[in-house]
Amino acid sequence: MSKIRFTTIEGRSPGFYALLGVLGVLILAGLGAAHTMESQGHWVTGMSNQVIWGTPHIFAVFLIVAASGALNTASVSSVFQRAEYKPMARLSGLLAVALLVGGLAVLVLDLGRPDRLIVAMTYYNFKSVFAWNIFLYTGFIAVVALYLWMMMDRNMTAYARPAGIAAFTWRIILTTGTGSIFGFLIARDALGTALLAPMFVIMSFSYGTAIFLLVLVAAYRWTRRPLSDAVVLRVKNLLSVFVISVFYFVLVYHITNLYFTEKHDVEAFLLLDGGPVTQAFWWVQIVLGTVLPLVLFWAPGLKDSVVAALVGAALVIVGGLGQMYVTIIGSQLYPLELFPGKTISSSFYDGVVAHYTPSVYEVFLGLGGVALSLAIVVVALKVLPFIPDRLVESGERVS
Repeated sequence: MSKIRFTTIEGRSPGFYALLGVLGVLILAGLGAAHTMESQGHWVTGMSNQVIWGTPHIFAVFLIVAASGALNTASVSSVFQRAEYKPMARLSGLLAVALLVGGLAVLVLDLGRPDRLIVAMTYYNFKSVFAWNIFLYTGFIAVVALYLWMMMDRNMTAYARPAGIAAFTWRIILTTGTGSIFGFLIARDALGTALLAPMFVIMSFSYGTAIFLLVLVAAYRWTRRPLSDAVVLRVKNLLSVFVISVFYFVLVYHITNLYFTEKHDVEAFLLLDGGPVTQAFWWVQIVLGTVLPLVLFWAPGLKDSVVAALVGAALVIVGGLGQMYVTIIGSQLYPLELFPGKTISSSFYDGVVAHYTPSVYEVFLGLGGVALSLAIVVVALKVLPFIPDRLVESGERVS
């Protein structure tokens, strides 16, 4: 790797302001959607007494999980001392904080009464995993901010590795806590398994690395900075390992459920009879999010293509959103079996598969969180030197 010199981006072109304008419009649309949902009530959404976590939660959990994974490059650099990843470590930390802020913004605005967050932050029930996560999320931002300071201040670089180890440890705990929200939720037959905690950790590696790869290439292409193909393909190879790992955990999760007779019905719903949930699982999560990316990453004639790597990373993100839909929405649509072997009928839709169609307000709120994350990255790149002026390796082709 050639000598590293970190610089800010100029940020004066019409394209730069156009990008900020588009992101600003999406953020305002998200705020408008949140205001409508708060003032009118959640009846304007597709949510109901059966489906209380809707599309905003899909975006929020996806962004929170991806935030942990976005720190992969920095962790590989500092914790595992791989020098070739060091030039990308600052951008990795920035993206991790930005994604978490965007995800938490969606989560808070979807509460219906965001002001009640004050209660959650001042009165804690430490038997609740939600109470744990308040400390995990805020702590993650603080630890990564400290880590960035250690990397960017020449007088503090000696402490970068200890700070990196602390950030790596915190991110694993954070994602384990997020997965535990679902793993401890025994009120849903599709959830309530300890396997979800480690599965969320590896999911974070996959989603975060995919987003990082796209942001990295966009930052260099749009600012016309030299970027070596070898750098992109190295991150792509790392991403492919995570995609395979996620597929392994998904496979184990469903095989485990199929082993137990009491889980056969919910597995049949998810894999065969769930309508949109089943289609999202097979076509979005498996085909688009797993099979096609691996083909693009490793097929002869494609494995050395930057374009194929970027398309594959984008498909991993699409598949991740599909996986969040199956996990969050699918688990709520399937009715809870309160009395096994008995037929239940009441006015509360006991034993009835629920219906859910997201409203435009939910979609705009979720997209607003994504736009907020990207806007933070764009503005930060203009204000502080997060990326080198070039990422080129000797003898490598520059794109």
